[in-house]
Amino acid sequence: MDYSTYPRNDVLCIDMRSFYASVEAVKLGLDPMKVMLAVVGDPNRSGSIVLAASPELKRRYGISNVSRFFELPNDPEIYIIPAHMADYIHMSLQITDLLQQYAPIEAIHPYSVDEVWITVNGLQHLFGTRKEIAEKIKADILDSFGITCSIGIGDNKFLAKVVMDLHAKKQGIAECTYEDVEKKLWPHPIESIWGIGRRMKKNLNRMGIITLGQLANYSLDHLKKRFGVMGEQLYWHAWGIDLSPVFGDFSKQEQKGFGHGISLLRDYTKEDIPYCILDLCEEVCRRARTANKSGRTIHLGISYSKETGGGFSRSQSIDLPTNITLDVYDICMQLFNKFYDGKSMVRHVYVTLTNLRDKQETQLDLFEDRTKKNDIGYVMDAIRDKYGSTAILRASSYTKAGITIERSKKIGGHYA
Repeated sequence: MDYSTYPRNDVLCIDMRSFYASVEAVKLGLDPMKVMLAVVGDPNRSGSIVLAASPELKRRYGISNVSRFFELPNDPEIYIIPAHMADYIHMSLQITDLLQQYAPIEAIHPYSVDEVWITVNGLQHLFGTRKEIAEKIKADILDSFGITCSIGIGDNKFLAKVVMDLHAKKQGIAECTYEDVEKKLWPHPIESIWGIGRRMKKNLNRMGIITLGQLANYSLDHLKKRFGVMGEQLYWHAWGIDLSPVFGDFSKQEQKGFGHGISLLRDYTKEDIPYCILDLCEEVCRRARTANKSGRTIHLGISYSKETGGGFSRSQSIDLPTNITLDVYDICMQLFNKFYDGKSMVRHVYVTLTNLRDKQETQLDLFEDRTKKNDIGYVMDAIRDKYGSTAILRASSYTKAGITIERSKKIGGHYA
């Protein structure tokens, strides 16, 4: 591979080690790397997920972020802490602020609450080589927040991310240039890298592709024919090539649609579901109105309880774009009544509004006064913006089947 035509940047991928658990350990005045601590979504539910386990808990008992609360061993040394999502977001923002001491905001790309890319091109005269910059950042985060991080360094975002996952989590800091790809990436199994899940792994294994080296040396034409654009991307990634932008406004992305879903804490009956759907439609339309968008396609997804399994996912398009809650609700109920099997309990519901248009593109309906219906939504949004998300609600939200009040106490599905 001739890498001379591909851009080389100085990119760091920073991952906070067991972030939620580390934040909780620091709050308790404990060493995040030595304490045994588990952050649980809801300790009142035995089946609740362990959102984060401290490195020592992982090492001693093999607990991972997909374990369940009931799987934790009965060890009095283990701290069980409920999730505090607002604290984790606040800490993440503080870390991003610290990174701005090294690079401008357009060079910082948060990937998740505990992972971020930072491009440090041209900063050698201020802070040293990119390895020295990584060492300074790692020390600053530890000194300022008491949290340990792993840092991958690469010529692009992909290499920085992959070397962080494969090597830096053991070494603390690891580096991978284009020339290092064959030695540092190719011996590893394909599922070790970012972007290859279980289904893709299975498909590639059937083709005799087990390692990244085998993927890199497979026929590009065959990969494109089998997997399309995804096959081509996998091929170039196996060679360490990634053309993703390393500078820009990474906070702005083109909105394809507005969706909102929930995994219910109990089985919902046919009589309960309309209340849940209405609350979801309210949130979806509120977000659309905030962005001054309307949509023509309404999508409803229903998953039944584990006892019966199954469900359905259906959509319907309308002539006039809308962001009016009751318009979307009416379509969702039509879909529900048409495709619901009539007897199964429901455990997951989601509503999506897509095929978006700008608000000013919405046409008037000569046979219906849509203006009043539209204005009601914006007035309710204004009240909520000023006085809080639960300042004004529909009566259905106060029933046992309503979900808005309980969700208002959570961030990302977990208690704030």
